[in-house]
Amino acid sequence: MPVKIVTDSGADLPEELAKEMGITVVPLYVRFGGEVYRDGVSISADEFYERLTHDSVHPSTTQPGPQDFLEVYQKLSADADGIVSIHISGKLSGTCNSALMARDMLETGCPVEVVDSETLSMSVGLTAIAAAQMAKAGESMDKIVEWVKQAIPKTYLFFLLDTLEYLKRGGRIGKAKALLGSVLKVKPMLTIKDGELVPVGQARNRAKGMDKLFEYVKNAGDIQDLAVVYNTTPDEAQALAERIGPVFDKEKIRMARVGSGLGVHGGPGAMIVSIRGK
Repeated sequence: MPVKIVTDSGADLPEELAKEMGITVVPLYVRFGGEVYRDGVSISADEFYERLTHDSVHPSTTQPGPQDFLEVYQKLSADADGIVSIHISGKLSGTCNSALMARDMLETGCPVEVVDSETLSMSVGLTAIAAAQMAKAGESMDKIVEWVKQAIPKTYLFFLLDTLEYLKRGGRIGKAKALLGSVLKVKPMLTIKDGELVPVGQARNRAKGMDKLFEYVKNAGDIQDLAVVYNTTPDEAQALAERIGPVFDKEKIRMARVGSGLGVHGGPGAMIVSIRGK
């Protein structure tokens, strides 16, 4: 029996790609006041960003609970040799903790390995895709887990945000608060280091920020896989992918959209480049 791969909606994996690769995605929860939605299930990205922009109530997020993971693990364990569960940074979300609790509650005898990716968005997704490819090829659970852990320090991302306001509201600003005193309208640039958001600079305007994202890719060295992730500006994302084309084969660039689970904190206009190095 094959090894099964699980991740969460914070990985921003496109639904069709997750299905194609046989990856199970456990949704985060998004709350608008008293209304609770499952990211990508009971609220679409379009619906979410419409409300984020116009609703007077600022949303919040909650990680999936242990029971959410337990139900998934129970179902998958019926025909699996093992389950590798790869999740967004434990320093930014309690998702890994919920998965670990569910693993300890599972009584089917199927082994479950929970891995903290120490990152977000499609940087998690790229790792899950590669793990799923290994699972399809018949690799053992131990070998997949070993590879995933070795891939973590080679997988990274760069954010361009329109504002830090949403990170500040959501309590996820971390070391990026160093940019809060910046001149109004300056665009913050962030990355993740050791599982935490850290600033890497700022751009005078949106165009300069896109230039910097391209420069990060250009200087990244050997790239094995790459994704451009947007939330409200698909044309801009496509233009960035075209620009990256001479650096990394455009046909291999994965396009994805920031879901509501991360969109709460990034706000409209966020753009991410996720890279998995060789």
